[in-house]
Amino acid sequence: MTTRTLIKDLAAASDGPVSVSGWVETIRDQKKVQFVVLRDESGAVQLVNPRLSAEDGTITPTDVSDSISSLTQGTFLTATGELKHDERVKLGGVEIKLEALDIAAMAIAETPIAEDSGIDKRMDWRFLDLRRPEQNLIARVQTTFEHALRTWWIDNDFIEIHTPKLMASASESKAELFEVGYFEGKAYLAQSPQFFKQMAQPAGFGKVFEIAPAFRADPSFTSRHATEFTSVDAEISWVTSHEDVMTMHEGLLVAGLTAVKEKYGDQIKALFDLDVTIPSTPFPRIPLAEAKRIVAERGYEVPRHDDDMDPEGERQISAYVKETFGHEFVFLTDYASSIRPFYHMRHDDDASLTNSYDLIFNGVEISTGDQLEHLIDKLTQQEVDKGLDPEELSFYLDFFRYGVPPHGGFGMGLSRVIMLLLHQANLREVTYLFRGPTRLLP
Repeated sequence: MTTRTLIKDLAAASDGPVSVSGWVETIRDQKKVQFVVLRDESGAVQLVNPRLSAEDGTITPTDVSDSISSLTQGTFLTATGELKHDERVKLGGVEIKLEALDIAAMAIAETPIAEDSGIDKRMDWRFLDLRRPEQNLIARVQTTFEHALRTWWIDNDFIEIHTPKLMASASESKAELFEVGYFEGKAYLAQSPQFFKQMAQPAGFGKVFEIAPAFRADPSFTSRHATEFTSVDAEISWVTSHEDVMTMHEGLLVAGLTAVKEKYGDQIKALFDLDVTIPSTPFPRIPLAEAKRIVAERGYEVPRHDDDMDPEGERQISAYVKETFGHEFVFLTDYASSIRPFYHMRHDDDASLTNSYDLIFNGVEISTGDQLEHLIDKLTQQEVDKGLDPEELSFYLDFFRYGVPPHGGFGMGLSRVIMLLLHQANLREVTYLFRGPTRLLP
């Protein structure tokens, strides 16, 4: 029995017997010769079956020709035959002259989606949509990016943690909680691992990271929001300011993007027509108040009632940074305490500002980072100032009653990074199975 060969390995293989397995992408059932383009997880190859007799030129039906005539797009099969290198073949410079087909599972003839199907229709049939080469590459880029992050963390002596996703209380806004039944009581799906990655600091772990699901009951129908998403988190001890967190964050991203460019830069160029840029360090840093002034000078006024930077402001400041510094990233720093959680550290000389940042990538915010308050008295007062009941979060405050080092970290949306890296218009394009306010299937 011939061992299965991945299609990507055919170019380096010698002419001769070969077996490949995958699904049918296209069929050309012509009178004199039949062509099938077979795709697997690594690429596509042309299968050829001449229908003319070599002796007298007559058409002689065979089991192979009959099988090809009955094939449907999407059918999974194994093809065996003779591999031949031929530079005239546009698809990889190789083709396989068929000797046998072994059909594993025949597909329904009429496919429910087409090249021009809208995104909602494609999401309904996501397992078919994922067969596209672009989607395969997106998944591989994400895998490589995550692996590079983990490698960087481990090389820098971080500990990987796995925090619970069922919580007794909110880690951020109660308005964004999913409530679930929990035996005789109730629990909440975690919005972030914030409390538990902080718990690793008094535990003496020093530097921790996690890549895991997070849940937000946010009824947003934008191109960049999801109700379930993969959160990339890190927390480190002994920071002197949020600058230490930003330095860690940019080093991590450079490692991730470098790995993607080295492994898939050529394929990204071929399928998405873009070049992966490795950002220089340090990334530009602009205090939020200054960023709003710059945006205003460009002709856009962020609404005065908004202490945050709105999406258009993010696009404008990103455009400014690209024009001025040639950079795709910018840290917006020193956000108002009015819009930051109670646990963000306030400035020593101005309690209205926090030691925090948002990281903007190609015009969209991908992360929030900060130095966190580690003194119990200040933390309790900041809870009260936010209208929270310290008793409700007594388990969290206990972390700080027995000593905790100065610390800080960030949370980052994985799909947003991949979306912006590959210049995709919607988070759904880079999420394996998207979850939003109106989507729980497939």
